[in-house]
Amino acid sequence: MSALTALFLRDMRLAVRIGGGAMMGVLFFLIVVTVFPFAVGPDLNLLSRIGPAVLWLGALLASLLGLDRLFEADRDDGALDLLVMSGRPLELVVVVKCLAHWTATGLPLVLATPFFALFLALEPKAILATMATLAVGTPALTLLGAIGAGLTVSLRRGGLLLAILVLPFTIPVLIFGVSAAGAAAVEGASFLTPFLLLSAMSLACLALAPFAAAAALRAGLD
Repeated sequence: MSALTALFLRDMRLAVRIGGGAMMGVLFFLIVVTVFPFAVGPDLNLLSRIGPAVLWLGALLASLLGLDRLFEADRDDGALDLLVMSGRPLELVVVVKCLAHWTATGLPLVLATPFFALFLALEPKAILATMATLAVGTPALTLLGAIGAGLTVSLRRGGLLLAILVLPFTIPVLIFGVSAAGAAAVEGASFLTPFLLLSAMSLACLALAPFAAAAALRAGLD
């Protein structure tokens, strides 16, 4: 456990040093949220209706920014080879690295949501619902991204290919996240059903994605 803790802390430091992953994601999130009101116009009712979808779309795009660096730094300095040959389960290593990546990039997006929701005229109930769905759904985005990062780890400048590979698989997460967040702002709409489905998708990704990412890493290093 001490080795895995050291790996987590190392990845957190790298996320801050290499491009400032957390700050870059939040700034991109802010850009997406502020651009939509200019495109839609001053209709506050319309902004409040599409607000959860805008926040989710911004979080999805922001989460894709740093995925190409999930294993890239380890490949460049040879640490990935040492992790594979260390004898520890590579699937557990993937989980730790995904946890560090989500803490550095996904968690700041969740914490920034109440402030950015003010640009979209969201009510407090809708803001809380959007935060809850992002907190539950963004880990699934990171875990799905880990599979794409494992597949493209041996490629130079595989960031665009990574986005193309991962984006289609994130659509169900986006659909249920927006459905649950939007239901909180509509009287009579069910919030719990899409929220539970979103939670189930994140749990399924947690159970399956580390094995798929580990297999992709082993194939990429052979």
